[in-house]
Order: sequence, then structure tokens, then C-alpha cells
Amino acid sequence: MADPLPLVDSTSVRRNPGLFGPPHFWHTAAGFWRPPGAAAAWSITAILIGATVLQLALQYRLNYWSRDFFDAFGRRDGATLQMEALLFPLLAGTSVLLTILSVWARMTIQRKWRAWLTRNLIDRWLANARFLQLRFETGVDRNPEYRIAEDVRVATDAPVSMATGALAALLNAVTFISILWNVGGDLTVTVFGEAINLPKYLVITVVIYSGLLTLAMTVIGRRMVGVIAGKNAAEAQFRSIASDLRERGASVSGMAAGQAQHLVLNEAFDTVYERWRELCVQFMRTTLVSYGNVLMAPVIAWILCAPKYLVGTMSLGEAAQAVAAFVMVQAALNWLVDNYPGLAECLSSVNRVTALLVAMDELEKDGVGR
Repeated sequence: MADPLPLVDSTSVRRNPGLFGPPHFWHTAAGFWRPPGAAAAWSITAILIGATVLQLALQYRLNYWSRDFFDAFGRRDGATLQMEALLFPLLAGTSVLLTILSVWARMTIQRKWRAWLTRNLIDRWLANARFLQLRFETGVDRNPEYRIAEDVRVATDAPVSMATGALAALLNAVTFISILWNVGGDLTVTVFGEAINLPKYLVITVVIYSGLLTLAMTVIGRRMVGVIAGKNAAEAQFRSIASDLRERGASVSGMAAGQAQHLVLNEAFDTVYERWRELCVQFMRTTLVSYGNVLMAPVIAWILCAPKYLVGTMSLGEAAQAVAAFVMVQAALNWLVDNYPGLAECLSSVNRVTALLVAMDELEKDGVGR
């Protein structure tokens, strides 16, 4: 008697996913950057990294432009204001061009990586009619074509966007903290008649503020990853049941059978509906923190700069420069928190593609379909 065919089982994948998802997926997907297409893939990757670094350099220059502009504004220096106004279109135009280049490089990598991985999976799935050999666990969606189509798209789009964002956040944090360090300097405050010196107070404050914001987002959004994974699984299961009913429809007839099919499909959709309701609640909770931060961060920065500006140890331009740097740094330090939903979506799809890869590996190892 032949051995039973392997099951598509994502349980072990979910149990040991690794920090950024199952290593098996990344080993397979990284083939895009290996020969024979390595040269083209690495060239576009280098363009994307270069555009990201140049955008940072331009943001750094714009930060100093805002300082010079507001200093001239405070002095009522018309000549300098005119010169800065003429310089701005050049800086802004270059920024726009770099952003367009970055979008082209990012979307080109995403498109080509998805095409490479999709064709790889299709070739393996169709080889020797393996698509007829796959069996599925009870409760697992039985729709590998959804994994190849939708999950591969998410699993290749999101990592590129997130890696680019993480690189930009890291560079922004390092670069603009130096501005807070130099421009903010120390602050001396008097408490009960005692002078207290706060060294590099803007740097210390932005780190503490970002830490508290991260803690708040982590507590409030702690269920986000699980909720998104549940929503994706419910959506896939709903499509799988609908597809299965259609395929078996020709062999099933009668009013009782039709009512049973209707009930099964409605129950699957009820699960989808409930998962979306849970997701809505999670987004409402996280929006409370994220949008509150958008409103609060600039105000907090201006309040922190006000004491030095009022005593004349910080110019208006330096205050504007420090506020912009404060907002940039706290956004960079909270990048991972702000990208919780995207990370959850990515890991969910990576796990599902990995389950399909593992199942096909088992088929090949056992010689099934040869």
C-alpha cells in the first residue's frame, strides 16, 4: 500500500516562524538575487538604496534651509529671503525626482521579484501534475492558487517597502539626532531656586517620548498581528469553500444539498465579517496613538524649544530646525510600531507560501508525481 500523500500543514510553520518569518521562504525567495538574474536584481537594488540615501541627504539640506529661511524671516532680511525662496524650487524639484526614482526602483523590484517567485512556484506546482497530489488538513484553506497569486504578491511587495522604510528610518534617526544634539544643546532650568542643567535635553526627550509612544502602541496593538493573520485565513477559507462548492456543484443536486451549501458558505462569510470587525477595532485603537502623535509631536517640540528661544539662546530658525528634526527622529524611532499592520500582513502571507513550499518539497522528496 502506498504511503499517504503529505498534507499542506502550516502548524509547524506558525510554531517556529523565526523573527522575520520562516527561513525556508527567505532561502527560496532570495534566489531572485542569485544567478542567472543576479546582475539585474542587484543593479535595481543598488539604485533603490542610492535613491534612499540621496533623499536623506536632501532632507538634511532642507532642514538647514528651513533654519536659514526662518532666521531671515525673523530678521526681516528681504535679500536672504529672496535667495532662499529661489533656492527652494531647486531643492524641492530634486526631492521630487529622487522620490520618483525611488518609486520606480521599489516597484520594479517588487514586480520582478513577484514574477520570479510566482513562476518558480507555478513550475513546481504543475510539474508532473503535483497540483493533483496535494492534500490539505481539515480547517486549512484548500486553495493553493490563492497562495500563489495573492500571498506571493504580499510576501514580495511588503518586504521591499518595509526594508526601504527601515533603512530610511535608521538613517534619519542617526542623522537628525545629531542636529538635535548640536542645535538643542543643554538647557538650564531653575527649580526651587536651584539651577539644574539638562544636557542634550532634546535628544533625551525625543528618546523618552518615542519609548513611551512605542510602549503605548505595543500595549494597544498587541493583538494586531493575530487579528490580521486571522482575517487573512478567513478570507482564504471563504474563497476556498466557494471554489470547492463550484467544483462539486455538477455532482450535487437537490434542494437539501443547495441549502447545505448555502449554510456552509454563509457561515464562512460570517467568520470573515467578524474578523473584519475585530480588525476595525484594532485600527481604531492604534489610530488613537498614531494620530495623537501626529498632533502632539510638533507642539511638544516647540514647547521644548521655547525656553531657549525666549531668552535669546536659540534663534527662530534654529527652533524651526530643531522642531523638524524632533519630528523626524521620533517618527524614525517609532517606524516599526507604525508598521505593525504591514508586518502582520507580510508574515501571514509568508507563512502560507512557506506551507505550500514545504508540501511540494515533501512531494519531491517522496518521489510523488514522478
